[in-house]
Amino acid sequence: SSSGLPSASGAILATAGIGLVNVIMTVVSMWLIDRVGRRPLLLVGTGGMVITLGALGLLFRTNMHGGSLAMFAVVFLMAYVACFAIGLGPIFWLLMSEIYPLKIRGEASGTAAGTNWVFNFLVSLTFLTLVQVMGAGDSFWLYGLLSVAAWIFCYTLVPETKGRTLEEIEASWHKRRHRHAAS
Repeated sequence: SSSGLPSASGAILATAGIGLVNVIMTVVSMWLIDRVGRRPLLLVGTGGMVITLGALGLLFRTNMHGGSLAMFAVVFLMAYVACFAIGLGPIFWLLMSEIYPLKIRGEASGTAAGTNWVFNFLVSLTFLTLVQVMGAGDSFWLYGLLSVAAWIFCYTLVPETKGRTLEEIEASWHKRRHRHAAS
C-alpha cells in the first residue's frame, strides 16, 4: 500500500500475484535443480535478488508517486520473489540435507533450519520499523547488501552437489579440510 496501490483490494491482488510467482518459480526450480545444478541456480537467484533489491531501493528513492510507483514496485517485488524462489528459497533446504556429514546431519540440519526461521522471524518483526527509521529505499538497499554477502558466501563456500552421493560430498569436505590444514 505504501507504494501507491489505490485500494486494499489492489494490494491483496498484488500480494496474491506475488504468491503465485513464488509457487510457479519454486516448481521451475524443482524442475531445473537436477538439470542445471544447485550452485548455478543459487548464484543466479541470489544475484537476481541483489539486482531487484537495488532496483526497489532506487525506485523508492525517486520522486515517483501513485500508479507508476505501484506498478514498478509490484513488478520488482515479483522479480525478487522469482529470484528467491528459483535459488535461495528451495536450494537452502536441499543443500541442508546434503552437505552435512552423516554423523552430525540431524543436529546440523536442525540448527540450520532453526537459525533460518529465527532470522525469517527477525526480518518480519523489524521490516516495518526499519522502513519507518531508514525509509523504504534504504531498507531495500540494506537487504541488497546482505544479499551481496550471501552471494559471496555461496560463490566462495557452497559446493556443487548435483550428481554426487552423500558419501562423495562428505569425502570432498574432508579433502578440503585437509588441504586447508596443510596450507
